[in-house]
Amino acid sequence: MHVIVHGGAGGSPDEPDARQAVLDDAATTGAATGTPIEAVEAAVRVLESSPRFNAGVGGAVQSDGVVRTDAGVMTDDRAVGAACSMPGVEHAVSVARLVMEETPHGFVSGEHAVSLAEAFGVETDVDLRTERTREKWADLDAPDGDPREHLEWIRERYGRSDPDGRDAGEGEATRRADGSDHAGSAAPGVGDERDHDTVGAVAREGDRIAAATSTGGRWLALAGRVGDVPQVGSGFYCCPAAGVSATGAGEDIARVTLSRRVARHVERGLDADAATTLAMAEFAELTGSSAGVIAIDADGNAGSAFNSDEMQTAIARDRTTDAGRRN
Repeated sequence: MHVIVHGGAGGSPDEPDARQAVLDDAATTGAATGTPIEAVEAAVRVLESSPRFNAGVGGAVQSDGVVRTDAGVMTDDRAVGAACSMPGVEHAVSVARLVMEETPHGFVSGEHAVSLAEAFGVETDVDLRTERTREKWADLDAPDGDPREHLEWIRERYGRSDPDGRDAGEGEATRRADGSDHAGSAAPGVGDERDHDTVGAVAREGDRIAAATSTGGRWLALAGRVGDVPQVGSGFYCCPAAGVSATGAGEDIARVTLSRRVARHVERGLDADAATTLAMAEFAELTGSSAGVIAIDADGNAGSAFNSDEMQTAIARDRTTDAGRRN
């Protein structure tokens, strides 16, 4: 089994070595399973259980103070499952797999996704807040009104590393995958050392490939907001040529279907490393935002690229884990 995982594209994190240890554990856990879909689920579950990542426990709080989780999974035969807007669900990736394997649908949302999880034994009613997110929320004067009031309140806060401070992306440049600078706003939240958007995994065994992505969303998004993560072709994609997981500025990732873009480059003859690098250069040129991608192609090549301050990864093959790339 060959597995690559990421911990989200974002700012430079506190205690990167501790985060890297969790990523290494996730990759090794996935590599010890029997099939690629088992591998990506097992790897992502490790990351969802760690408060060091923005998925599951420790996910971002939306404008009504609730943490809602999203995830998507896909296999090389284009079987797909996704679930979103789930309060109290730590292992969103497992619900996404349930949708893929146990229902005739590709996407289930909200309270119905939570009910599905409960019916199949995925734990619900989990407290997804951490001490840090409780303190961060307590410092805010959140409104009790309708969505219009919430929108007005988050207008100057959504995507800030400090909700009461300067916009992390204002006046700054994002770095293209080729190392050059691109003037424009960074991804929402980039600059917050703890705001790493989403986690993901891709796995290959023989001619089988699977991909998965999971998230707690973006800090102070409008309640009910769903980003790129559970959208097939955007936050994740898998086909016979490659499996891909993306992370970063969700609305922009969805607009350019970043994960599908990577897979398409592989289909046209590039290996996973060249495909991720090219797709990220195109993404930066098109959007001016920050993101990152990981991929494995059918020949067993792994690739990753990002234009945020950092994206930690880990790779495991036959239980041997290598530290991921940092910048």
